Amino acid sequence: MKRLFSFLFVAAVVLSLFSSCKKLHELTQFYMDYDASYTYSAGVPLHLPLTLSTPDVTTNAEQEFAINDTRKDLIESILLKQLSLQITSPSNATFSFLKAVDVYISADNLPEVRVAHKDNIPDNIGAQLDLDIDNVELQEYVKADAFKLKVVSTTDQLITTDVSVNIYSNFFVDAKILGL
Repeated sequence: MKRLFSFLFVAAVVLSLFSSCKKLHELTQFYMDYDASYTYSAGVPLHLPLTLSTPDVTTNAEQEFAINDTRKDLIESILLKQLSLQITSPSNATFSFLKAVDVYISADNLPEVRVAHKDNIPDNIGAQLDLDIDNVELQEYVKADAFKLKVVSTTDQLITTDVSVNIYSNFFVDAKILGL
């Protein structure tokens, strides 16, 4: 009986420590959000890839890391968790003109990498389009001073007016626990 009690006590302590470590590790995980914009011009060609780039997106990574009690050198991983396109004008526009879209990220001295995409976009999609995320490690891009997003789209309907789009991106950041 003593052995059973000792075993249960040790098991409880181990589980408690594991749970505490997990909770401690969660304290070094956080999200960073960024917005960028671009415009589809009226009269873009149909069924041909169209490439549009955003202006540089300033990361303010050092400041974001400091707010979350970490540093650039303690970051273990940064992954994109969400990328959404939202039409900002005109108010009645939808993404029904798109057939497919790919989004790439680039930064100084880093190769361009696809981070999200959506194929076979239905005609009834509406004014917001949530893209499928590619599982790509992005810490070097987000730790840079700025990054740029490139949108490669294929249209299947004629656009008769300019369409302005906001890109919302949400990155999951995982840092080392207490620098360990």
